[in-house]
Parts: sequence; C-alpha cells; structure tokens
Amino acid sequence: MIPKALSAILPLVLGCALAGAQTPSGEPLRPQWCRELPRPEYAKLERADVNDDWFEVYRIRPGVFAIYEPHQFEEVISYLILGSKRALLFDTGLGIGKISDITASLTKLPITVLNSHTHFDHTGGNAEFSDILDEDTPFTRTNEKGQSNIYSRDALAPDRICGHLPPGVQPNSYSIRPFHVAHRVTDGEHIQLGNRELEIIFTPGHTPDSLCLLDRKNGLLFTGDTFYPGPIYLFTPETDFDAYTKSVARLAKLAPKLKLLLPAHNVPVAAPDYLDRLEKAVAQVRSGAVQPVVTEGRREFSFQGFSLLLAIN
Repeated sequence: MIPKALSAILPLVLGCALAGAQTPSGEPLRPQWCRELPRPEYAKLERADVNDDWFEVYRIRPGVFAIYEPHQFEEVISYLILGSKRALLFDTGLGIGKISDITASLTKLPITVLNSHTHFDHTGGNAEFSDILDEDTPFTRTNEKGQSNIYSRDALAPDRICGHLPPGVQPNSYSIRPFHVAHRVTDGEHIQLGNRELEIIFTPGHTPDSLCLLDRKNGLLFTGDTFYPGPIYLFTPETDFDAYTKSVARLAKLAPKLKLLLPAHNVPVAAPDYLDRLEKAVAQVRSGAVQPVVTEGRREFSFQGFSLLLAIN
C-alpha cells in the first residue's frame, strides 16, 4: 500500500485557481478545496498500482475497486465489481480521463456499465463501452443524447481542477458523448456476475433515475449520490425531496444487514449507520426541527459527517 503523501500534491495545490466560490452553473464551490487533499481516509486504503495521472484506484474488498478522480472538485468515484464470469462498472466518471484503460488494466472480463444516475459526472465515460444498463425515464433518455452545455464544460474551469488536465482535454470543447443503452433495468432486478449477485434498488430523489446497487451476500451497498459524506446536492430542478425521503427510508431498513457503504463522491467507504442518521436528518428538515444556513443561494442543513443542500423555495 502506498498512501498519498501531502508533498506529492503540493504542486497540484499551487496550480489551483482558488478565487471564486460559485460557478456560472450555480453549483457551490468550497474555497480552497484543493488544500483539503489528500483526504485522510485514503491513507488507510489499499492503493492499486495503475499507471495513470488522472485516476487513483483503491481495492476496497476482494473484487471491488474504487476508481477515484481526485483532481477535480467533484471527487467522483466509480466502482469496478468483479465476478468470475463478468464485471460491472458502476458509473464511468467525468470522461476526462479514459476510464476504459483503467478497467482494462484491472480485469480481462467483459464489462457491463450501470449508472447510479445520469448526471454528467457519472456518465462521462459511458461512450467507451458497448454494454450499458440504465433506467427508462425521460430524464435518462435525454441524458443519453450527450451533453455539451455550460454545466458540464464548467467542470473543467480552473477553480475546479487541481493540477493539469490529461493531454488533449480542452475545457472549451469538453462534452459528454452520446451513449447507447442496451438494456432497461427494473427495480429489484438481479445482475449475475458469476459467484457474485447484485441487486438494483431504485432510489429516486436526487434525480428521477437514481438507483443503488446491493451486494447482499457481502453486505455492500453502492449508494451513488443518494448518500455520500459531504454536502449532498438536492437543489437541482430534477430533485424531488419527497421521493428522496421515501428512498432514504427504504435504504435505512437495509442498514442492520450491511457491512459497508460505498458512496460516489469524496471517499469510497462509510459506515452503514449513516443511513439511519440520514433518515433522521431528512425527517428533521421536513419537520422544521433544524434550521439551515443560507449560503450562495442554497439552504444547507448540517449534520455530523454530511449536510443536505437544498434550493431556496
């Protein structure tokens, strides 16, 4: 295991533009976020040896790899899950680095892609794969056409990047390429990888097509953006807080049988009791028992280890 040393990222930190607290897209940006890296949790994880300047890979459990993009503000995490016959890639990241090169270095198994939802930071590498699973919602079908809008291009603004972009990646031409869905998944559908079975759980709220992935035998829940340690974004037009409340309650019932949560941002490991705490937090927000801090046009309700970031009504 080779933990990230602080000295290794100092040139990246110094290369960041740290002025600006909010981008044209309206997405909030923590000032000087680069200086918070590396996150201490990564020092405890087993780092896999991949020769890449954009991605870092960590072996979380046998046959489960977290593919982390630490040099962009989203700190997005995709997961490669191996069975004996095939592999599943849960999300494909921003599409800034070539994630298919990373997966090819980790396995020779055929790879199926499943998206936790179709926001651009989770589908950026979809076009690199041919076997893609997704929900059948209008939101999903719209995003399958690709995105070249200001929101996705803004992901490469200087104040969102630590260090240098990969060769050939230009902010003014960055876009999410269209991709083709081979199969439309249903709630409760099971995916057989060979000695590993995964269960799809629809969790709408963050987006209409949000879902989580359950490895029941091994007690693993891949939570996408339904939960991650940090400010959970619930302010975009496609967010439905009532649906989110129901989805969180559904996940909280699973907590006693889980061993680990694997979120899609910031860090790839979290304790299952976060789901109980998240359910209580949502209830407090709905009842008015907790008051937000209004920052940059958002209402932020803070709790231990995470916050809920909602639009102003």
